[in-house]
Amino acid sequence: MKKRILSSLWLAMVISFLISNPVQANPNLSVSAEHAVLMDSESGRVLYEKDAYEASLIASTTKIMTAIIAIESGKMEEKVKVSSRAVHTEGSSIYLTENEKIPLKDLVYGLMLRSGNDSAVAIAEHVGGSLEGFTQMMNEKALWLGMNNSNFENPHGLDGEEHLSSAYDLALLMAYSMKNETFREVTGSESFRSENRDYAWMNKNKLLTKYYAPANGGKTGFTKKAGRTLVSSAQKDGMELIAVTLNAPDDWNDHQRMFEWGFDNFETVKLQSEGTVETNGQSYYLPRDIYFPLTAAEKEEVKATFYRYNGVEQDNLAGIRQFMVGETPLVQASVWHERPKKSLISGIKSFLGRITGVVPWST
Repeated sequence: MKKRILSSLWLAMVISFLISNPVQANPNLSVSAEHAVLMDSESGRVLYEKDAYEASLIASTTKIMTAIIAIESGKMEEKVKVSSRAVHTEGSSIYLTENEKIPLKDLVYGLMLRSGNDSAVAIAEHVGGSLEGFTQMMNEKALWLGMNNSNFENPHGLDGEEHLSSAYDLALLMAYSMKNETFREVTGSESFRSENRDYAWMNKNKLLTKYYAPANGGKTGFTKKAGRTLVSSAQKDGMELIAVTLNAPDDWNDHQRMFEWGFDNFETVKLQSEGTVETNGQSYYLPRDIYFPLTAAEKEEVKATFYRYNGVEQDNLAGIRQFMVGETPLVQASVWHERPKKSLISGIKSFLGRITGVVPWST
C-alpha cells in the first residue's frame, strides 16, 4: 500500500509541473551574451532564451550551488576550521588564515558577496567532509533539480574541462535557491561584517547595489575562458524574474534590458485556486494555486480543459487540468478525487514548495 501511495504521489507531483515554455515570438530584445535566459521564478516559464540549453563555462556563478547546499546542511552556526588547502586556493579570496575558526554562516556571506574561492573550499571540506565529497553532493543536487546540462568539478568555478552548466540550468538553480529565506537574505545583502573581521564585505553584484533598483539577488563570475557570467533576480509588481548571461561583455545592461522587457510584456496571472470544484455534477480537488506569466494577448485567450482518467485506477488522482493558449500548452496540473488527509497534503505541499520553479522538461 505504501508503495502505491508513493507512486501515485510522485505521478501527481510530476503532472503538476509538466510545463512547456513557449518563447515570445520575435521579441524586440538583443543581448551581448553568448548564452542567455530570462525565466519566471514562480512557474519556471522561459520568457526569452538565446542558446540557453548549451553547456558552457560558468565561472563563479557555481557558488550559488555551493551556497544553497551549505545553507540546507543545517550547519550554518557551526565553526569551521580553515585548512591549508582552502587558504592556498587560487583566485578571488576573503583572506582566510590557516587554522582560523569561523562560522559557516560567515563563509557563505564571504562566498556570495566577495566570491571567495578560499571560502568555497572551506565550506566544501566542512559540509561535504572533503572537496571531492562536496562536489559529489553538488552533482547529486543538480540531478535532483533537473539540471541536465550541468557537471560540477569544484565548489568555486575555476575552469575545469568538465565543469559546465547552461544558462537554463543556472536559472533553475537560482529559482530554487530563492525559495530559501536564508539564501534570499544572503544574496540580497549589500554588505556583511564577519565576527572574525574588523571590516565589512561589500557585495560585488553592482546590479543589486548600484544599477537596478528591482534587483534582489544574484552572483557574478569571471575567468578568461568563461568571460563575464552573471545570474540575477529581480522583483517588480508581484513578479520575480531570473536572468542568466554567460560570456556576456555587457552583462549589466543585458540583465536590465531582459528584466525590463519581461516586466513590460508579462503579467503574473492566477490560473487556478486550491480547493474543491464542481464539474459535470461531480466534486474534485485542485491541490494547489497556480500562477503563470502571460502576455496581454495570452491572458485573453487562455483556457482550461479537464481530462478525466476513465477506467484506470490511479488512487486519488482523477485526471489532469491543462491550460492552453490556442494550440499551445502552458501548464498541466493534477486533479484529485478528494482532499487528502492533512498529514499527506502537508507533505505534498512541502515538496512542491521546495521544487516550485523547477521544470522537469521543456520545449
